[in-house]
Amino acid sequence: MSRRATRVVSSLVTVVLLVGVWWLQSRGGEDPGPSRATDAPSATASPSATASPSATREARAEADEDGIAYVDLADLPPEAADTVELIEAGGPFPYPGKDGTDFGNYEGLLPDRPRGYYAEYTVETPGSDDRGARRIIAGDGGELYWTGDHYASFERIRT
Repeated sequence: MSRRATRVVSSLVTVVLLVGVWWLQSRGGEDPGPSRATDAPSATASPSATASPSATREARAEADEDGIAYVDLADLPPEAADTVELIEAGGPFPYPGKDGTDFGNYEGLLPDRPRGYYAEYTVETPGSDDRGARRIIAGDGGELYWTGDHYASFERIRT
């Protein structure tokens, strides 16, 4: 292959990759929030350090049928309980254009379900001037998941 042909192919591959990344990030209209690269060192379904002392939870840790660790609602920040109450009441939510919208599970950390199965809700972060990183994800089956690190990890909420 000539040098010119190699450059053309390389340029086309780069453009296709950039368009693919843009498309993946733009579909679903989710708030990108904080950079995931700085939020957590790994993307596993492990207890989040922002909720409460993890040693207490690890001592009684158990997982659901999908291997996601449970966390008691009482062990989460009080704003999480406020959000659960709003979900159960059907709102009103602090971010009406975002709360209750589809959560795409692009990270693949929650059980695989059809698009539209999960909805996301903001958990207020005191002192934050934006939505922050804390969310509750609600499944159509009634299950609730907590993430304190903007989808880098999840725990299933036991109410």
